[in-house]
Amino acid sequence: MERLNDRCIRISVRTLVEFVMRSGDLDNRTSTAMEREAMLAGGRMHRKIQKQMGSNYEAEVGLKTKVTLAVSQEETDNHTVDFEDEIEIIVEGRADGIIKEDEAVTIDEIKGMYQDVAKFEDAFPVHKAQAICYAYMYVQNNELDSAWIQMTYCNLDTEEIKRFRYYYNADQLKQQFMEYINEYGKWAKFLYLHRRERKASIQGMEFPFAYRKGQRDIVVSVYRSIIRQTRLFIQAPTGIGKTISVLFPAVKAVGEGYGDKIFYLTAKTITRAVAEESFQVMRKNGMKLSSVTITAKEKLCVIPEMDCNPISCPRAKGHFDRVNHAVFDLITNETEASREVILAYAQKHNVCPFEMCLDVSTWMDAIICDYNYVFDPNIRLQRYFAETTTGEYLFFIDEAHNLVERAREMYSAVLIKETFLEAKRRMKASVTLIKKLDRCNRIMLQLKRECDTWKQLEEGEGIGALVLAVETLFGELQKWEESHPEYRRSKEDSEFFFSLRNFLAAYDRMDENYRVYTQHLEEGRFVVKILCVNPAKEIRACLDQGMSSVFFSATMLPIRYYKQLLSGEQNDYAIYAHSPFDTTKRLLLIGNDVTSRYSRRVRTEYQKIVQYIASIAGAKHGNYLVFFPSYGYMMDVLSIIEQQTLVYEYQVQKNSMTEHEREQFLEAFTEQNEKSFVGFCVSGGIFSEGIDLKGKRLIGVIMIGASLPQVCAEREILKRFYEEKEMDGFAYAYRYPAMNKVMQAAGRLIRTEQDYGVIALLDDRFLREEYISQFPIEWADYEVTSLHHVSEKLRQFWKNIKKRKDVF
Repeated sequence: MERLNDRCIRISVRTLVEFVMRSGDLDNRTSTAMEREAMLAGGRMHRKIQKQMGSNYEAEVGLKTKVTLAVSQEETDNHTVDFEDEIEIIVEGRADGIIKEDEAVTIDEIKGMYQDVAKFEDAFPVHKAQAICYAYMYVQNNELDSAWIQMTYCNLDTEEIKRFRYYYNADQLKQQFMEYINEYGKWAKFLYLHRRERKASIQGMEFPFAYRKGQRDIVVSVYRSIIRQTRLFIQAPTGIGKTISVLFPAVKAVGEGYGDKIFYLTAKTITRAVAEESFQVMRKNGMKLSSVTITAKEKLCVIPEMDCNPISCPRAKGHFDRVNHAVFDLITNETEASREVILAYAQKHNVCPFEMCLDVSTWMDAIICDYNYVFDPNIRLQRYFAETTTGEYLFFIDEAHNLVERAREMYSAVLIKETFLEAKRRMKASVTLIKKLDRCNRIMLQLKRECDTWKQLEEGEGIGALVLAVETLFGELQKWEESHPEYRRSKEDSEFFFSLRNFLAAYDRMDENYRVYTQHLEEGRFVVKILCVNPAKEIRACLDQGMSSVFFSATMLPIRYYKQLLSGEQNDYAIYAHSPFDTTKRLLLIGNDVTSRYSRRVRTEYQKIVQYIASIAGAKHGNYLVFFPSYGYMMDVLSIIEQQTLVYEYQVQKNSMTEHEREQFLEAFTEQNEKSFVGFCVSGGIFSEGIDLKGKRLIGVIMIGASLPQVCAEREILKRFYEEKEMDGFAYAYRYPAMNKVMQAAGRLIRTEQDYGVIALLDDRFLREEYISQFPIEWADYEVTSLHHVSEKLRQFWKNIKKRKDVF
C-alpha cells in the first residue's frame, strides 16, 4: 500500500465551492429541493439527459489539478514553526459532461430539482462555481484559451429543462479558481501543520497497557488489515479491551501514512464513551491526534423544539456567516471535540451546535459517531460519502452484531395507507394535491383488499403503479411548497414528506436483496413495506468508499452469518480472540428440564422457572440478572413470584424507561444489599448489552428460554429468502439472532480478571447440536443440570470460589 503524502491535501470540487461560498442563514424551509437533488444525484434523470446529448457529448469526465501553496511561520497562527515549506492542494471531481463543437468546449453541469426551473433568471452561484472549477481544470489540462460553462437545470417532475451558458477565457477561469483556493488556503495549511505534529507524536508510541491474552493478536491483525486495505471480522470476548486494541493500531497506521481519518462507529452512547476514553489514554502518552464525537441533533439543539430557521432559532440567522470562524477557533485550540466542547464554542460564536459539529469533523482525525452517519442513505455524511467519492478512511464498527438489524431498517421503507387520508384532511387548500393523494389512497386500498393478514408481493405483483403515483405526489408537494414560501411544515407534514421520499429512494435501490410485502397492523393500519432482507451490498458500497474496515463484537458467531449480512464476502479475514479470563471462576449451567416453547408456556413451567431463580439467588448472597424472552413471559412468571415469600429482593425493567430510570435500575446493583438482589429484564433489551457491572455488583446471569424472535411477517420473509438460496432459513431468521441475544446477556458477567459468577441457560434446546455449535470456545465446559441437582452444583462451585484468593 502506498503511504499518504503529508504535504498533499485532497478536496473535491463540490466540497471546495460549498465550503468557501457559503453564507447567510440556516433555513430548513428552503432545503427540500436540495435534499431531493442530493437523493437523486447520479440518478435516472441525470443519466437520461446525458444520453440525449449526442455523440459530441462525453459524460462523467474525471478531472484533477494540483495547486502549490507556500507555508511560512507568519501564516501558521497557533503553530510555531521555524521552516518554510510547500503544500499541494489536489482538487478533483467529475464533470457531468464535456461538449466539443468545432473549436469550442463547453463544461456541462446538470442539476435535477423540483423547483420551477422556468422561473430561474440565473444559475445558482455555488453551481456556477462548481462548473468554473471544472472548466479551469479542463482548460489547464488541455492547454486551451477559453471554455464555456453550461448550467442545465431539469425539473424532475415535468422534465422541463432550462440552461444558462457563460463564456470565460483562461485567465478569468484561473483568477476565479485561485480565489476559491486562496480562501481555502489557511485551512489547508492548518491540516498540513497538524499532520506533521500528529505524525511526530505517534512515532515510537507504545501500547498503553500490559497486553492481556488475545489483545496482541487483535492489534497485529487490525494493523495488517489496514496495510492490506481489507475487511476484518473480530470475535473477541467482553472485557478483553477491544476498543483500545483496535484504535491503537489504527492510530499507528495513520501516523505512518496508511490512512487519514478514523471512523469509530457505534450503536449506543456508552460505547462512544469508551472510544473517547481510549483516545484520552493515548493523548496522555503524547499522542496529538484529534477527535470529535457527533451527538444527535436533538441532544445538541438549544431551543425547545428543533426548527432550524431564522424565525424559530436566533442562531440560524447568519449562521453560515459565522460558522467558519467558530470551527477554526475550535480546531486550533482543542484536540477533543466532545459534546460539551461543541456546545461551548457554538455558544461563543452564536451558531448551531449540530451543524458546527459536522463542520468540525472535516478537520478532525477521528470521528466517533452512530452507524447512521456512515450507512443510513438519508443521514450519512454527504461531505465524505456523496455519490461515489472515496477517501483515506478507516472504519471501525463496534458491537457489529447490531448493524444487521439497524442496516435492514436503514435501507427499508414503509408507506402507511391512513397517512394519505390524514394528509388529505390537512391539505384541503390544494385541489391538485387532493387528487394526487386520492390516487395513492385508491392504489393502497386495492392492495389492502388483496391482503388477509400479510402478503409478500411476488414478481409480477409489483408496486410500480403505487411508486408512480407517489412520485407524482412528491413532485407536486415540492412545487406547492415552492409556490407558498410562507408555508411552514408541521411535524406531521414533515413525517409524511420524508416517508414518501424514503419510499422512492428504497424503490430506486431495489434488487434481488429486497422483498415487498403488505400487512394489516394490529392497530388497524395498513402498510406497504420495501424490506431490505440482506443489507450486505449496501453496507459494502459504503465501506468501499474508504480503505479498510474492521467489524468487532463479543458475539460474532457464527462468523459466516455476519459475513453474509455485513459484507457478503466469505473470504474476508476473521480472527477469534480467546478470553483472558479463568473459566474456573465461572459456572455455566444448562437446565434440561425446562423450556420456553410456546406449547409449554403453562403455569407448571413458570413454577419451575421460579424455583430455579430462587435456588440460584439463594445459593450465594449477591446480585443477579434474569433475562426473559419477552415482556409478556416475564409478567406471567412475576405473577407467581409475587405470591411467594422470597429469599431475594427484585426490580423489574419497565417499558420505555427514561435515562434517569435506567440509571436508577443499575444503581440498585450495589455490594451493600442486605439480601440477594435480582433484576428482571427482557432479552435483547436495554440491559442485555452495554452495561458494565463489575466485581460483586453482579455474580449471576439467568437466561430464560432460547430468546427466539416472535413469528411475524418479516421473520417469515427472511426465512423464505434464505431457503430459496438453499440455506438454513430458520437459522438466519430465528436461531442466529436468538443466540446473539443469549451471548450478549451472558456477557454482562465476568468483566475483569477478579470477577466470578454463574451463568444459567434454562431451556433444554440449548443442549441441541445446532445451539451448542454456536457456543464460544470458552463455553465448552458447560454442565447439564436440573431442579433436583442445581443446588448441589451451586454449593460446590461457591465452595471452590471461597477458597480462592484471586477474586473480590
